[in-house]
Amino acid sequence: MGEPWLALAIAIPTGGMAILAYLVVGLVIGVESMGVPLPGETTLVAAALLASQGHLHIQYVIGAAAIGAIVGDSIGYFIGRKAGRGLFERLGRRFHHFSEDRIVRAEKYFHKYGVWTVFFGRFVALLRIFAGPMAGMLRMPYPRFLAANAAGGIAWSVTIGIVAYKVGDNADKIFGRVSVWALVVIGVAAVAAYVVHRIRKRRHAAPTVPERQSADV
Repeated sequence: MGEPWLALAIAIPTGGMAILAYLVVGLVIGVESMGVPLPGETTLVAAALLASQGHLHIQYVIGAAAIGAIVGDSIGYFIGRKAGRGLFERLGRRFHHFSEDRIVRAEKYFHKYGVWTVFFGRFVALLRIFAGPMAGMLRMPYPRFLAANAAGGIAWSVTIGIVAYKVGDNADKIFGRVSVWALVVIGVAAVAAYVVHRIRKRRHAAPTVPERQSADV
């Protein structure tokens, strides 16, 4: 009975309490990603702070956060796909987080930016809650959703986790700004990559004009 836990304790030197901490990180972030307004980012920052003090391992904190984000968003996706808009309307009557105004704003982001909303939404509190269920409700193809979901979950977990780990005790003062700057940096990189892709595509698609052959005199 105790052998699996003993093996985990050996693999993760900080022991059983650390295992519980990693599970809490993954669970809180996972439930938040399903559409429940929990403090997922704050939990990640707190765990990264513990890692900076030697109580946890930052790689396991980041791993737990990424897995929680990906799995939670996927569950939220299938909930939204099955329940449809009626789910949001029922929740809106009980919780202000699901107000009609917020739902409409989230829908606009999805219609305008598609899968990019899933990726960048991980860095925005409102979209972090809505991304999975909203993508399912709008019938986004799951393979596209999963790719954007995994990329966004990993990028967010690594960015927030590493920054909180590096800044240590000052993380609680600046972590709210981290998501914004991370979003800006990733957004600029994505736009630049898209522009380069479009330019290359146009060059390849441009028709070649045949050269005029000079007549021999």
